[in-house]
Amino acid sequence: MRAGAGSPPVFSEDGKHVFLQLSEDGGVKVARFALDGSDYEIIAGGDREIYQFALAPEGRLILASADTLHPGDLFAFDMANGEETRLTDCNKELFSELVLSEPEAFRFEASDGWPIQGWIMKPVGFKEGSKVPAILEIHGGPQAMYGCTFMHEFQLLAAAGFAVFYTNPRGGHGYGQVHVNTVRGDYGGRDYQDLMDAVDYVLSAYDYIDDARLGVTGGSYGGFMTNWIVGHTDRFQAAVTQRSICNWVSFYGVSDIGYYFTEDQIWGNPWDDLEKLWKHSPIAYVKQVNTPLLILHGEQDLRCPIEQGEQLFVALKRLGKEAQFIRFPGADHNLSRSGNPHLRTRRLTHIVRWFEEHIEH
Repeated sequence: MRAGAGSPPVFSEDGKHVFLQLSEDGGVKVARFALDGSDYEIIAGGDREIYQFALAPEGRLILASADTLHPGDLFAFDMANGEETRLTDCNKELFSELVLSEPEAFRFEASDGWPIQGWIMKPVGFKEGSKVPAILEIHGGPQAMYGCTFMHEFQLLAAAGFAVFYTNPRGGHGYGQVHVNTVRGDYGGRDYQDLMDAVDYVLSAYDYIDDARLGVTGGSYGGFMTNWIVGHTDRFQAAVTQRSICNWVSFYGVSDIGYYFTEDQIWGNPWDDLEKLWKHSPIAYVKQVNTPLLILHGEQDLRCPIEQGEQLFVALKRLGKEAQFIRFPGADHNLSRSGNPHLRTRRLTHIVRWFEEHIEH
């Protein structure tokens, strides 16, 4: 179990360097920085997520590392010669009984020429020459990053017969500060276009994806973007929004970060910039929603309070749209990561169910 894992800065024995985790280009690495800022170097990298580390005797690092086909194990890394030794193989017995889908990395240029990285997973049991439905997954944050790590939800969807694709549109980490800053003050603008460009790229590059059988889902910021997408395009046949934002006006006063996050990310507050906050609120476009939408929300979510899901559901039902609202009692914003195991199972079941009910496969 690695929910909430992460390592604080670790100083070298001589006090001249500090070891830190570094998110870069889809991977999470360990880097060593000089305290005077003169240089840094990647100590342990690769196409993986080093989600925790510790210094050990004899110039070694102990790494807790995951990749696209392994949820996590321990490795000993010798900093002198770069040799790495696997210490555990926690899921060997379980994974010998399972069939996993291995993500394939891709890169493309957005419509303005900006480079974007992504991954695609074929459904388990894929047959060459066939056409399959696909789900676009959108990460939260938006200051976060999809990468070379194990995603159980994606594997579950692949096992259910769906291709899964996911990208790092602008707004997230891992590609420099310009990449991060582009979304600020422009939620639903360049980030939305990056995602639509990703869909266009996937449909052109992978001829096994059926453009008439697409779904979309995401949580937190990914939920915001799911809400935004269904209010701006009908290209998806079904959508699942999770722990989402739909109204920046009310979010400002009820979220545990609302008062500063809204000003920092949307560049406005309700008493001076009401029109701007409304313009960037997905609920302002609810009359344009035609995609069947499943709303998943934890009742104890303080980051994106459940009133956000309630507002969206009431508006959709009042307008006669197809929507369903699932409330998770006692669940907070981290339901999918560290929530009650029974509720986490129910969440996953509802996601797969909604896509199976609304997308032929």
